[in-house]
Amino acid sequence: MSPALFETLAALLKSRSGLVIGPDKLYLLEVRLAPIVKAEGLRDLDALADRLRRPGTEALAHAVVEAMTTNESFFFRDDKPFAHFRTRALPDLVAARPAGAALRVWSAASSSGQEAYSLAMIAAECRTQLGERRLDIVGTDLSGEQIARARAGLYNQFEIQRGLPMQMLVKHFRKEAAGWRINDALRERVQFREWNLLADLRPLGRFDVVFCRNVLIYFDQPTKRRVLEAIAQQMPPDGLLYLGGAETVLGITDRFVPLSGERGVYGLAPTGIRAAAPSLGPTPVGAMSLAALAK
Repeated sequence: MSPALFETLAALLKSRSGLVIGPDKLYLLEVRLAPIVKAEGLRDLDALADRLRRPGTEALAHAVVEAMTTNESFFFRDDKPFAHFRTRALPDLVAARPAGAALRVWSAASSSGQEAYSLAMIAAECRTQLGERRLDIVGTDLSGEQIARARAGLYNQFEIQRGLPMQMLVKHFRKEAAGWRINDALRERVQFREWNLLADLRPLGRFDVVFCRNVLIYFDQPTKRRVLEAIAQQMPPDGLLYLGGAETVLGITDRFVPLSGERGVYGLAPTGIRAAAPSLGPTPVGAMSLAALAK
């Protein structure tokens, strides 16, 4: 693929999803975009990139971004964050909030919904602890196709076998011809919305807990900082942020601090002790959002 046409695709992905992709990921472009190349009757990726340079290709550009930012997810991925949410976060938040005040949890880049539904299962198991308190779970993703899958709550046998405890399967799913569907009671606990993570987050509202796991690793430093600081604006002082095990806020932003003894769990830094974050340069113009590459 010619360098100029590769840059066309790379710039499109960066501007619309925040995904940074180098020439070493050409194979990924070839695999993910092959169905689009075929559907459009094009000879190869060069022809696709050339087509995208022309006006009137918004639908094609959207399809390319969806193809590159969609990936698999599975239930209770790396159980430690979910265990912390169940045993520490929920009890602390219930104790800190007025009786009857709702709690809000955000699964950012929720892909096909397994993370959000894992949180909903925990909420169902903790209903005595929650009492009459409502726990609202919102899952967002850049991909409309994945949001539709999440809302349907239908998973195949392979997806069910990845991380889902048998007792949860029996309690919260029903078998259908096409696979296993989450029961209506659990699906009603989760609201899924198509959302671009670097778009304005204010319409989503405030969240006591944010899961944004295994996403930042695909962004450059300025985009990571932009995402983290936007999330911080939507959280109360005692809110919690969960990142993936390979992700960190250190050297990126001073808005969050790690919780002592916990991996991947962060709280908001008190205003008075925030250090100046290191300069990472300006955020690239047009860097628009999040890729649900791996939840």
